[in-house]
Amino acid sequence: MDFDPADPAFVADPYPAYAALRRDAPVWWYGPGGFWLVARHADVDALLRDPRLGRVFVPREPAEEFGPWNLVNEHAMLEREPPDHTRLRRLVAGAFTPRRAEELRGRVRALAADLLDPVVAAGGGDLVAAFAEPLPVAVIAELLGVPAADRHLLRPWSNAIVGLYELEPGPGVAGRAVAAARDFTAYLRALLAERRRRPGDDLLSALAVAAVDGDRLTEDELVATAVLLLNAGHEASVNVLAGGVLALLRHPGQLARLRADPGLAPRAVEELIRYDTPLSLFQRTAFADVAVGDQVVRAGDRVGLLLGSANRDPAAFDRPDDLDVGRTPNRHVGFGAGIHYCLGAPLARVELQEALALLLPLHLALAADPPMRPTFQFRGPATLPVTL
Repeated sequence: MDFDPADPAFVADPYPAYAALRRDAPVWWYGPGGFWLVARHADVDALLRDPRLGRVFVPREPAEEFGPWNLVNEHAMLEREPPDHTRLRRLVAGAFTPRRAEELRGRVRALAADLLDPVVAAGGGDLVAAFAEPLPVAVIAELLGVPAADRHLLRPWSNAIVGLYELEPGPGVAGRAVAAARDFTAYLRALLAERRRRPGDDLLSALAVAAVDGDRLTEDELVATAVLLLNAGHEASVNVLAGGVLALLRHPGQLARLRADPGLAPRAVEELIRYDTPLSLFQRTAFADVAVGDQVVRAGDRVGLLLGSANRDPAAFDRPDDLDVGRTPNRHVGFGAGIHYCLGAPLARVELQEALALLLPLHLALAADPPMRPTFQFRGPATLPVTL
């Protein structure tokens, strides 16, 4: 099969390869990664919810070299199954409910407006660097209580850490990921210690003193939870926002439709997540034999659920390769499903809706054809040069 995550042409446009997988090999063994690729929507959706599969974190070796990176992953709720996952998720779930996200809408709007004003004054610029990156970072950092003066540190740390999630990391990626995990961990330990001495009205302060089922979280669990929330809380939103604006600019009819009917914004956000899914693949491990189509996945086998492929499956979506800002129903799996469904989905939706509300009246135009990020796992434009 023509599946090569190291090929720049594939990274730029993986959808023809996804279509071939769905048609010819919907459950296909990917030798270089050592796992099954699952391409069809029905299978991906079912396996995301199936308790016979789960997350099994395998520490990278040698342990003395990868220790900082292993620490922020092995203690994170994303890499845990019940009861540990339940215990960790319960601690932070209240901060990410739809009601709490709605309460933050006004603040999100204000942050977005402050970031967009200089772009408007300059008549354009790189919308990734000026808006799509700093907005989700500012929102999640403010929620957790990271001081404004330190927020510029978060995106580089996050980029470096998640680089090691790629199927085929390039040279130097491991070293940068470990260094970022070490620095991020040290920063958070100091910040958590400060929050214990002087608590504030923020999630880090709550984490620093919280107990779950009568037990306090360990220091490592606290740090790993904070890293996960800061990374996951903005990584996908950056790419959906930038990729979504790019998709709209490339589909002027749909952009005009959305401008004419701003009430379509909630549907449009779901469609932008589906159309060019920011997280390409989610891995799980089988705890028991599981039949997936005509293939039996054996206990101990890993599977890679191709979220981007599932979201373009014609068996699940009418005209899946078309952008339709009014699409309904829209059962995309861009936020996952099951117990690992994205905790920050309500907040991400608010961010994207408020960003679109500010961007739509500006009549943006592409200043140049933007390159995509040179990564498979995390998908979005590297830059987005626009004029007004």
